[in-house]
Amino acid sequence: MALFYEFFAGGGMARAGLGKKWRCAFANDFDSKKAATYAANWGADELHVGDVAKLSTGDLPGAADLAWASFPCQDLSLAGAGAGLKGKRSGTFWPFWKLMEQLQEKGRAPRLMVLENVCGALTSHEGKDFAAIGEALSGAGYSFGAVVIDAVDFLPHSRPRLFIVAVYGDVQIPAALTAEGPEPKWHPDRLVKSYGKLSEKAAARSVWWTLPEPPLRHTIFADVIEDEPKGVRWHTREETKRLLGMMSKLNLSKVQAAKKTGRRMVGGIYKRTRNDENGDKAQRAEVRFDDVAGCLRTPVGGSSRQSILIVEGKDVRSRLLSPREAARLMGLPEKYKLPKNYNEAYHLAGDGVAVPVVRFLAAHILEPMLAAISEAVKKVA
Repeated sequence: MALFYEFFAGGGMARAGLGKKWRCAFANDFDSKKAATYAANWGADELHVGDVAKLSTGDLPGAADLAWASFPCQDLSLAGAGAGLKGKRSGTFWPFWKLMEQLQEKGRAPRLMVLENVCGALTSHEGKDFAAIGEALSGAGYSFGAVVIDAVDFLPHSRPRLFIVAVYGDVQIPAALTAEGPEPKWHPDRLVKSYGKLSEKAAARSVWWTLPEPPLRHTIFADVIEDEPKGVRWHTREETKRLLGMMSKLNLSKVQAAKKTGRRMVGGIYKRTRNDENGDKAQRAEVRFDDVAGCLRTPVGGSSRQSILIVEGKDVRSRLLSPREAARLMGLPEKYKLPKNYNEAYHLAGDGVAVPVVRFLAAHILEPMLAAISEAVKKVA
């Protein structure tokens, strides 16, 4: 069974995705509320709650096959202030990395590493942040490659995320796991441009990971929605009317089109600040009816919480997305224990990694790569 460390663990969604072939040897998160949910679902034996900068190699047991780090995205996201890896939150990558270097010095470098974040990590500081990560990995003897995987291929939830997968040492990477060049499905233009910003040294250790076509998704947004949700209430007619009143003509036309479909339509709504016809700032409600939820976010403000609009003929209802519905959109099982507080539960989901995406990555890159490493070790022995 492969061993892994889970950094910035949140509610343990990477652990859920890795599954039964993997055993967690150590988990860490700074947030005590998230850690409480982690403990409720996975137990607290491997969990260390606290600042990653205060960890030492002595806190980490054994030698891990994988170190997974979904480090904070706030300073790298479009909603951030552009601080990037110099920011207070996303900059926690560096103390994590220092810990990895210390493990290497002791001969305990993880065989594999996965760094997960928003796609803004590709363009932050004009690609210099991505290049800095590449420089760190290559300098420590890791070969690495990046892919962008959208959860929408597995769940009715639009959530593209960047995954940097690194392999330690001069291990021969199986040809079946890499492509000769970028593949549009996994390597969008902004990722290809970021590769172009790598130093010569880092580029020499970079690869183009390849993945198979994902299986056809059979679920739609409406499938995860409940008629009698827990933790939220249905809006009154007046509240729904006010929400519709915040829509532009374009978005109202989407509602009208949904009424004519003859089936139950579920739309996701986010409130955004836009310029009105006079050029003044105004809050608008924007809806999508493509059977997919908008990307879940952390509920820093009211506009960051996704609402839903359910249209069945002339009947139109609205409310906030429930915590359990948010969990389903992340691929968490029904038995997963969520915080009782709405914002805490929504924050946990909005700040996590989609479970089936982790499983897909593990099945098609991480596990085959570990098998190749083990085979190589046997031959040397």
